[in-house]
Amino acid sequence: MISTLVYRDNRLSAQNPAVETLAVLRDEPGVMLWVDLIAPSAEEIQQVLAHAFQFHPLAIEDCVSDAPFPKIEPYGDYVHLVMHAVDYTQVDSFMTIELDFFLGKNFLVTYHRQPLRVTETVRERLLRTPSLMVRGPDRFAHTILDLMVEGYKPALEFLREQIEEVAEHVLHHGSADELFPAIVAVRKQLARLRQIVRPQRAVVAELAQGKSKLIRKVILPYLRDLEEELGRIEAQAASWADQLIITFRLFINKSSHEANAGIRVMTAITALTIPSLLIGGWLGMNFENMPEFGIPYGYPITFALTLASTGAILLFMRRKKWL
Repeated sequence: MISTLVYRDNRLSAQNPAVETLAVLRDEPGVMLWVDLIAPSAEEIQQVLAHAFQFHPLAIEDCVSDAPFPKIEPYGDYVHLVMHAVDYTQVDSFMTIELDFFLGKNFLVTYHRQPLRVTETVRERLLRTPSLMVRGPDRFAHTILDLMVEGYKPALEFLREQIEEVAEHVLHHGSADELFPAIVAVRKQLARLRQIVRPQRAVVAELAQGKSKLIRKVILPYLRDLEEELGRIEAQAASWADQLIITFRLFINKSSHEANAGIRVMTAITALTIPSLLIGGWLGMNFENMPEFGIPYGYPITFALTLASTGAILLFMRRKKWL
C-alpha cells in the first residue's frame, strides 16, 4: 500500500497521485512529498524506491531485509535512516517494527512492513494541520521520530508492571520455579530494549550534530531533546535490569533465611527431646538392683525431672534467641 501527500506552494494539493507521477513531482519546484509505503508489494517497491526516487540498491535491500539495529547512511542528496518503532499489537512481550526513512531536500519516504500507529497519527495530524509539512521534511521527520520515542512509554509501563509482579512474587512467598523464568523473560526484554535504544540514540545524536545539509539548524535543538529522551529510556532499562538482580538476590536470601529458620526449629525440637530420651533410656534398661525402682513415688519424680530438664533447655534456648 502506498500513501502519498503532495504539497505545492505550501498547500496540500493532492493525495495518493499515480505512482508514475512521483518522479516528475520530485523534480518539480515548490513541491514537497511524503510517500509512506505500508507493507508494499515487490512491484510497488520497484516503482517507488528504485524508479521514482532512484535510491541506492543497498538502501533498498536494507528496507526489504530485516535490519536488526538502527543506523544512518548518507547517500549524496538524501539520508537513509533505519529506526525501530514499538509494535502496539504486542500482548505479552516487547516487540518493535523497523521503520525506514529516506530524507531528501523536498521529500520524505517512509517504509515499514506492518501498519504503524505513529505514521497513521502523523498523517491525521497533517491533514488537520497542513502547515506542519510546510516547515520542511526534516521537521516532519522529527515529528515522526518524536512520536516514535513517545511510543516507547507504553512499552516501558508494560515492563514496569512485569517488574512489579516479580517483586510481589518475592514478597508473597512465590516459588523459584515461577520466579526465575519470569526474571529471565523480563531481563531479556530489557536487553532487547537497550539493544534497540542505544544505537537509535547514536543515530539521533549524529543527526543533531548538524553535519548533514538536509537538517536545518532550527531542527537541531529538537533532535538533541530526542537524544536526551532516548538516553533516559536506556538508563531506565539499565536501572530496572539491576533492580531485577537485586530482587532475585533478595529472594535467595529470604529463602535461605526461611530454610535456616526451619532447620533451627527442628534442631530445637530435637534438643528439647534429649531429657526425655536420656531419662527414658536409662529407666528402660531393666538392670537388676536399680535403686530408682524402690523409691516411693518414683514415677512422679521421674516425670517432674523430665519436665524440669526440658523446661530448663527451653529457657536457655530462648535466652540465646535460638528459638
